[in-house]
Parts: sequence; structure tokens; C-alpha cells
Amino acid sequence: MKSMIHCLVTVALVVAAGSASAQPAPGPAAPAPAPGSAATPTAGSATPAAGSATPAAGSATPAGSATPAEGSAAGSATPTAGSADGSAAPAAGSAASPTGAPGTATKPAAGIAWYDVLANKPIEEKGTFWMPKSVNSAADDSDLMFYSVLALSAFFFFAILIVVIYLTWKYRHRPGHKPQPSPAHHDALEITWTVIPTIIVVFLFWYGWRSYIHVVTPPQKAVEIQVLAWRWNWQFTHANGVTDSDLHVPAGVPVRLVMTSKDVLHSFYAPAMRVKQDIVPRRYTYAWFLATKPGTYRLTCAEYCGTSHAQMACQDVDKHTGACLRRAVVVVHAPGDYERYLADKQSEMMNLPPEQLGKMVYEKKGCNACHTIDGSARVGPTFQHDWGTSIKLSDGSTITMDENYIRESLMSPQAKARPGYPPSMPSFQGQLKEKEIEGIIAFIKSLK
Repeated sequence: MKSMIHCLVTVALVVAAGSASAQPAPGPAAPAPAPGSAATPTAGSATPAAGSATPAAGSATPAGSATPAEGSAAGSATPTAGSADGSAAPAAGSAASPTGAPGTATKPAAGIAWYDVLANKPIEEKGTFWMPKSVNSAADDSDLMFYSVLALSAFFFFAILIVVIYLTWKYRHRPGHKPQPSPAHHDALEITWTVIPTIIVVFLFWYGWRSYIHVVTPPQKAVEIQVLAWRWNWQFTHANGVTDSDLHVPAGVPVRLVMTSKDVLHSFYAPAMRVKQDIVPRRYTYAWFLATKPGTYRLTCAEYCGTSHAQMACQDVDKHTGACLRRAVVVVHAPGDYERYLADKQSEMMNLPPEQLGKMVYEKKGCNACHTIDGSARVGPTFQHDWGTSIKLSDGSTITMDENYIRESLMSPQAKARPGYPPSMPSFQGQLKEKEIEGIIAFIKSLK
């Protein structure tokens, strides 16, 4: 038995020594290429495959070496483990991971703006069973109220249930037991079950009323954003005229939303902000919050508004199934980045070629929720192959789809409607700049 154990130990030592000798020592022998250097191997070059003699994870990387740490800026030149081309994939958890699970090193699409990369990041959903973690300074009171009422309700429910079950069992009818006389009056008991619940209810009312007044009274110096809702999209208009379907706000600064609808009832709901406010046609409603943590958070419409309610403000649609891949979100910017977003977004809108600007408007204004560009019909007619052709209208007449028709359809959608489609398209009168209208025309023209 001892000889067998000795033999096994010897074999293990030999194998361990052999595997250790095959591992090159980290350091100068295999320096990481500098970002953007010509030494980065191209696809098809002799890059070692996964499982080759690459230093194992957790090896002693010298401090200050060229290997970027986890969470470093996008564009680091360190090849990902097992990559076949050795391309400069960003490190795990970097800002260039707009999609996928947190920590994946997904390279952003070429030409995508940095603020769209933030909007495409996975939504932060960490929290309790009941709600995501709050990132609104005004939400602590409402959370405390919620959990207090929940705890009180659970306590009294189970307390009363246990007492009822116990008394039912104790005073059940049994042979040889005569019923006992019931007490008619008990001052101490009646005072107790009257005074204690009254104190609890009055305290809950006072605390809830104080919290409500705080929630509905925005600070004087708040960033004001105009919100317009329609079927089925959001439009957020900032102070410098920039519009977007995603809500971008600064962290650490109060934000006031002035909201209205152009068609039916909607409801602005941002769970992480604990903000939910109905949006009513032909009147204004208001909400405010102070975001405390930069990140990407869920935004949804909480009022059923028609066929595509579940796809409200869909930003990306699967071409094969029509399923919504990403909806509008709330993006909370770190200090200074919100001002940068406003400047860069305005510059982008003014400098894009007409066709690209039209495509951006098509996606940001929610046109893709109703109109496809692949020939398939949805809520509205497709844009593919219609440019320059004669199309039939609901009254039986025909018209050529040209610049005049598209412009009129944007301003007065029902003036020359197509047969077989519901009259659900809203008017964009006063919501599109002249350059954006020209961009939409150029984009549809490119689909012929």
C-alpha cells in the first residue's frame, strides 16, 4: 500500500513539473502590445489558440504593466483569451460593452456614439424581490413606508391567524364540556385595541403625507425636460433643443419632467427612480427626481395605450420575428457627461449626411415600430420599394410617393391614408426640424 502511494505521488510531481516548464514566465518575454501599435496580430496570423501557452489567469502580472485592469477604458489592445484573430477587444466590464451580460467584452459597433453605448448597456436590475434598488434621493421615504406597511400587515395577519386557530381549537365542542359564559365587556382590552391601532394609523398618515409633499414639490433649480408621449414612443426635449427617445439626465442634480400626450393616456414609469405619473392628452402633468448613481435604468409605459403598448419606444427590432430587442431607457450621466451629451448630440444631428440622419430619426422617433424597411407589413405600410411608385389611397385614387407626399404624410397622416391600415399615426407637426424631414425623405428614397 505504501509503495502504491509513493508511486502515485511521484507521478503527480513529474506531471506538475512538466506542466510548469511548459508555461512561459510572465514579463518581458511576452509584452502586451501598445494600443494601436502595428504589432497587433491580424486575423489569420499565428496567434496561439485558446489553451496555448498563455500565462494562467491569476498569475503575477507586474504592477504598472501594459495589461489593462478589468474595467479599463474601451479600446485597450489586449487580445481576449481564446480569440482567433487577436483583435483589440476591450477588457471585461469596460464602457464598450453596450449589450450582453455585465462583464462581457462586447466591442461596440463602428460609428456608434458614446451616449448610445451607455443606452445599450444592460439595465441595472439589482434590488429586492419587490423592487430594484433605488437611485433617487427622494425614494428612501417611500421605500421605508412600503416596507413598514408590508411588515405591519404581515405581523397582524399572522398574529390574528394564530390566535383564531388557537382559540378555535381550545374552545371546540367536546363531549363532557359545557359551554362557558362569554364576557360581555372588558375595558382594558377595548382601550388597548383602539389606542394602539390609532397611534399606528396616525403616524403612517403623517409620514406618508410628509413624503408625498416632498415627492410632488420639485426644487426651484432643476433641469427641466419636456416629455411628449404618443403611440408608441417617447420624445424627450432638452433645454438646447436636443430630442431623444432615451431619457438622459445628470446625476446629483434634480430633474423636472413636464409631460403631455398627443393621443391617448400613457404613464411614465421609472422603477429605479420610484417615479410613476400618468400622462394625459391636452394637459400637463409633472414629476421630478434626483438620480444618485450613474447607470442605465428601465423606463416603461405603465398605462395600456393600444396594440404596441408592450413595445413602447422600441429602439431595435428583430428583422425576422419583429420582436423588440431594446426599449427606451433612463441614462444617468456622471457629473459633466450630461453637458457633453447635449453638445455632442446637437452636433451629431447637424453634421450627419441626410440619409444617415433620416435613419436615426426613423429609429429614434419610433417609426420602426409601425413601418418596416424589409417589405413586410406591420401596423403601417413598409417603406421598401415604394419610392417613385404609384400607391393606392383609401378613397380609391392613386398618388406618386415623392417628397411632397412624404412631407404631407408627416404633418397630416390621415390626409392621404393608405387602405388596410388603422388611422393610428400621429402628426409630427412642430416636432421635426426641416433638416430632419429632408433626412427622412432621403432615407426612404434610398430604400427604392
